[in-house]
Amino acid sequence: MNYIAKTVSIDKEPADCVIVGMFKSGQLSHSAKKLDTLYQGILTRASRRGIIDTGLGQVTTLHDSSRSRHPCIIVAGCGEQDRFTIPSFQRALSAALSEAKKHKVNSVINGLIEMQVNHADMQTRVQASVVISENSLYSYSHTKSKASDGKGSVKKMKFLTRRSAELSKIREGKKFGEAIAGGMKLARDLGNLPGNICTPTYLASQARNLKKAHPKLQVTVLGEAQMRKLGMGALLSVSDGSVQPAKLVSLEYKGGKPGQRPVVLVGKGITFDTGGISLKPGSAMDEMKFDMCGAGSVIGTIKACCMLDIPLNVVGVIACAENMPGGKATRPGDVVSTMSGQTVEILNTDAEGRLVLCDALTYVKKFKPEIVIDIATLTGACVVALGHVPAGLMCNDEPLVNGLLEAGERTGDRAWRLPLWEDYQPQLDSNFADMANIGSRWAGTITAACFLSRFTEKYRWAHLDIAGIAWHSSGKKKGATGRPVPLLTQFLLQQASGTGH
Repeated sequence: MNYIAKTVSIDKEPADCVIVGMFKSGQLSHSAKKLDTLYQGILTRASRRGIIDTGLGQVTTLHDSSRSRHPCIIVAGCGEQDRFTIPSFQRALSAALSEAKKHKVNSVINGLIEMQVNHADMQTRVQASVVISENSLYSYSHTKSKASDGKGSVKKMKFLTRRSAELSKIREGKKFGEAIAGGMKLARDLGNLPGNICTPTYLASQARNLKKAHPKLQVTVLGEAQMRKLGMGALLSVSDGSVQPAKLVSLEYKGGKPGQRPVVLVGKGITFDTGGISLKPGSAMDEMKFDMCGAGSVIGTIKACCMLDIPLNVVGVIACAENMPGGKATRPGDVVSTMSGQTVEILNTDAEGRLVLCDALTYVKKFKPEIVIDIATLTGACVVALGHVPAGLMCNDEPLVNGLLEAGERTGDRAWRLPLWEDYQPQLDSNFADMANIGSRWAGTITAACFLSRFTEKYRWAHLDIAGIAWHSSGKKKGATGRPVPLLTQFLLQQASGTGH
């Protein structure tokens, strides 16, 4: 989509469609008042007659003459003003854009950016607008015989302001939004590819492709022989049953000062997860191609860093393997040695994500990290606990927790903290190894994080369980979401600006 910023009054700027917002109070923004005057009170009349639904996410289309400057006016319901946050803003705009598509408009004026959003300035509102708009245009076609023709999609969005001083904020919001959306698109494309294409080797090739476009990036790929020399027995145990070789891929973005300790992102990259010998039920197993969405979000975030030229050193590490049953596959009851020297009794081969991550989390000590964040579609228990709205966040570093939660609120890509108390650690006790790879049926999300915590004692660390947010599982929206690229990118921007924790 083409985004245009102008200092012009809405009554002077033509467009196929104008999107304005209205709170339940009925209060109109400046642009909405201008439209109302231009079209002889069309908004106030509709409001008084109860035609406009101001409930959050509701839309009302008011048509004027096709010969007018604005043939279509869409009023987005914004609910209660004191509860209007960035997630609310995104919901209102998404609903309005869906309505605009039905009318096959080519250009829209986004008047929603004038609405007061709690804790969100103009730059943040424009950034959110661009991300939502780009996501609304997303169409997967890599494995289809014909690509989408794009008919019915909005091609141009205009941001208008009365104050020239706001133009720079709008342009900054556009730049950040396009970078985040670009990272999300890459993450979505990788997640949506089938497992017979998106293998560990394919993910490594995509990292190398990213390097070609961005000179500040250095990519290193470790094969199984190199990992074996490093003692990564846990990671390699996951790929034992597959003909696809495991890969450990590092993407080093060097945007900060030489010697600056990096923020390291570690992504789970299980390109297909059958569960191994602990085989999953057949129903919905096709969705297990999404088990590499943690790795996809890391690659997408690194791309956003490159697009924004963030002044920070960032390392992305993705631990890639395919979990398959077979004659050489790991069995329940097997004991493996990790790169840290600790041993693990594998009680369930379907708890494989933590096995690839634990060796990756040990490996990243070589980068002398300032912060390490791992991102993984780790547990179904997280979906039971939190549904499909936030990611699960587990971390015992309070400033780091606050920074991640703040980034989530600013982008609408939210996380919710779960406890990571020592009380849960005994569930991982084993009679035959230093630890088991699963606990009891209770608090599975937390015990998975407890397992990972045993490999992260040398640095500040947070764990994001994205099992509930990485993909939509049904209907027309089925597919990867690209989350939590917005949260991660915003967190890195905060770190770079010195406003992080």
